[in-house]
Amino acid sequence: MWYDLKLMHADLTDVLERYWGYSEFRPLQLEAMRAILDRRDSLLVLPTGGGKSLCFQAPALVRPGLGLVVSPLISLMKDQVDTLVGNGVPAACYNSSLSADEKASVLAGLREGRFRLLYVSPERLVGEGGDGFLARLRPANVAFMAIDEAHCISQWGHDFRPEYRQLGMLRSVFPDISLHAYTATATERVRRDIVAQLGLRAPVELVGSFDRPNLLYRVKPRASLKRQLVELLERHRGEAGIIYCTSRREVEDLAEWLHGAGVRARPYHAGLADGVRHRHQDEFLDERIDVIVATVAFGMGIDRSDVRFVAHASAPQSLEHYQQESGRAGRDGLEAECILYYSTADFLKWRTMFERDGEWTEARRQLLRDMERYASSVGCRHAHLVGYFGDPMARDGCGACDVCLGELERVNEPVVLARKILSCVARVGQRFGAAHVAGILCGSRSEPILSRGHEALSTFGLLAEAPIAEVRGYIDQLIGEGLLLQSGDQYAVLGLSNDGVALLKDPAARPGLMLARQHRPPKGEKTRPRSRVESESWQGVDRELFEHLRTVRLEVARARGVPPYVVFHDTTLRELARMKPQSMAELRGVYGVGARQADDLGGLFLEAIRAHAAT
Repeated sequence: MWYDLKLMHADLTDVLERYWGYSEFRPLQLEAMRAILDRRDSLLVLPTGGGKSLCFQAPALVRPGLGLVVSPLISLMKDQVDTLVGNGVPAACYNSSLSADEKASVLAGLREGRFRLLYVSPERLVGEGGDGFLARLRPANVAFMAIDEAHCISQWGHDFRPEYRQLGMLRSVFPDISLHAYTATATERVRRDIVAQLGLRAPVELVGSFDRPNLLYRVKPRASLKRQLVELLERHRGEAGIIYCTSRREVEDLAEWLHGAGVRARPYHAGLADGVRHRHQDEFLDERIDVIVATVAFGMGIDRSDVRFVAHASAPQSLEHYQQESGRAGRDGLEAECILYYSTADFLKWRTMFERDGEWTEARRQLLRDMERYASSVGCRHAHLVGYFGDPMARDGCGACDVCLGELERVNEPVVLARKILSCVARVGQRFGAAHVAGILCGSRSEPILSRGHEALSTFGLLAEAPIAEVRGYIDQLIGEGLLLQSGDQYAVLGLSNDGVALLKDPAARPGLMLARQHRPPKGEKTRPRSRVESESWQGVDRELFEHLRTVRLEVARARGVPPYVVFHDTTLRELARMKPQSMAELRGVYGVGARQADDLGGLFLEAIRAHAAT
């Protein structure tokens, strides 16, 4: 069939506005869509929240034929299809969760050409029974294939899935269609592997910025974790959040404690029965609970866009993992907080685990070291993360991390402070851990210190004005700077590195050393700095109206059996609460309100806005 490519490119703008209510493209979206229209293979890397899904959804409404989408999780398929159908897009999914009648209905629609998008799992295409399903697809006029979460195909990716490796055979099954790979996280090595494994032919490679300016990054040494989490939850009362833990036991203990404290929280890990795990996930997506406490088993396919915080109760094993997991916050583009509570013990725990499993390699060591550098650094968090992925920072000062917001204070005379700590480690014979050394420096008269006569050391009480947690933070930073070493034994002890010995002998041996501590607010000060994005996103918004519209959205979602964000994202609700449209024409001009949504829900939301104005 002949069709005009220029006309189709122009039609993308119309489709974007009519079905999704967007008036402009985000970075790289138009280029990615054009690759589909031009029948060019492509690889697109965009951060979470960058609008990857739209890059294959919109072209499916412009060019002839069926867009086949490979997606890893059933929950993700269902949510995306529900959203598409709600926007008036003819879409369906075919997976094991469907009843026999539902499967028959989808297959009938496939034969009759009723769909523009069909979502399937990799197992459905290439697993057991895949040949039969592929036979049904061959006459269905498949125009292109989009492979979501494409990093799963690479053994160098952080979430490798063996079944994804088999997707390479689809090139021989559909030799004449274009293949398109999409992912939020891929280093150059992973990108090369994706291209090779899928057999992409001279693909258009589009790599967006890894910077997520709407995310506020914070790092805090883990002290009293529960107290720290209480402070976090106070900042996000009633908002959605994810707390990541390393072990299942930590997940269970934290979830139980939160529930007892009145927080709507549930645990999620691979050890739970399938029914329980799915129920907890659905409760989170449907806004019946606010907080999920989870291992890294939770996350892929979680499409809830209004997650306002992601906390790590301990350090993950790599910056790739951290970027992916923290990136589940703020997918709607609004402000969200990503906070890491860490201890140097976290890195020892990972090393011990890898050694036990025979997985301790030079690559593992380097990934863990990179994570440790991030945790202990005192520079801009955004610059550190984007630099790690080879993406230079485009601006000076992010205005959205603890460092740039002035929550960390650089220590005066850091070399003097470092030499006090190094001296203490030397004077206890490099045979004690961080807690003991910090106690000596702070002048603690605990039994372990007194019983060893360590109160008589010249370093005893040298940092008596500082809290022990602060001194532990300095020790962590010196480990990150390579001046102190920590053993990998069960009872880790501190030792001096060669660089540490050199600094102890010569104060000029480490020029440019920086150490920092948490800002000490004046007594009674409880305000916290607000990120630039947070301040801007609420400007002109009637907060009471926004909360009222959230209630209306929840009622609609409950009645329709879909997650609330499928109805409208928070970005759209804030725009409604800012613009307060009074007519259908004004409503259609609001960001995120498509024509189908305006016709379907416009009257209800206009009535809610008018009713609020009358109160």
